[in-house]
Amino acid sequence: MHPSEVISSVLSQYEAALSSGDLFFFPSETYQKEDIGIEFEIRVCPALQKKPEQRTGDGQILPSYKSSAEPAGQLDPFAPPYSPNLYVGDLVLEDEGTTAEYVVLLNRYCVVPHHFLLVTKEYRPQTSPLLPSDVVQIYQLLLAARRANRNFIAFYNCGINSGASQPHKHIQFIEVGHDGPPLEKITRSLKIEASGRPFAIQFLPYANHIFRLPALSLDSTPAQLRETLFPPFHSLLDLVISTVRHDPDYPSGSPSYNVIMTLEHMHLIPRRYETYTIPGTDTVVHVNSLGYAGMMLVKSDSDLEEIKKVGPAEILRGVGVESVHDLQVSGSSLDAEGS
Repeated sequence: MHPSEVISSVLSQYEAALSSGDLFFFPSETYQKEDIGIEFEIRVCPALQKKPEQRTGDGQILPSYKSSAEPAGQLDPFAPPYSPNLYVGDLVLEDEGTTAEYVVLLNRYCVVPHHFLLVTKEYRPQTSPLLPSDVVQIYQLLLAARRANRNFIAFYNCGINSGASQPHKHIQFIEVGHDGPPLEKITRSLKIEASGRPFAIQFLPYANHIFRLPALSLDSTPAQLRETLFPPFHSLLDLVISTVRHDPDYPSGSPSYNVIMTLEHMHLIPRRYETYTIPGTDTVVHVNSLGYAGMMLVKSDSDLEEIKKVGPAEILRGVGVESVHDLQVSGSSLDAEGS
């Protein structure tokens, strides 16, 4: 399939999957909460408390992306055969003699319509970074959506503390308003000192690494997109690694981080914890990439009130990592300190 065909199919097939009962849409209400100059969106979805789940014999959750022909005991929900109403199609990206294959699936449990997934056809772990082919394919889909007069963002939860829900590598896409999510509105308004270099929003109380992307066309070749997009991603990933290495108390193992991509910016945010427990309560807030995009999801009005009290920014600070932006800008050797 061509990326434009994927976007068209996602829009039409979503309705069919919803009507057939293969896809569940959970209504919600969105509330605004201003904090540190950002209009955060907090979505309350009580129906998520009753979200249907399938479990294997050992108790592991198995979302039904698969058809009824799935062999018993198979734990990877992103391996074929797929449920026909959730399967959108295959994407193949050829670049410099290499071939990357993906499958596009509708998200079975939707809070926002047209939520879809870009999944590696062969198993790759969700703890692995995005590859050049991943970044190019993501951007092609975002461009195709814009051409169809739709505005999507892509996000990738990488690592055990990033908010990832499945171990098979998958990138998620959701449709947002014309102005984008709250984070993008702030980022777009910033005047940066020099283009072509990573920067940070310094008033945010956690480490964040951003690159402003040039305008690109859907007619660009994969090689052109790769040469433009992957070096920025690699530079941001280097900053994530140097940030966590500078933290003596960072959990052992591979770093966790969130990736948010729009047509204008690429964001990488290092993560320390997956959840935040609001002090003095039993309210546990799960945070993935969308939290750092300024969009939080809770299951009850009481959780909403607790988040309003403590503030979204404090929650994001609590599960993020302290910024060392000043040291990185000054050229301090963080890698040497952390190695």
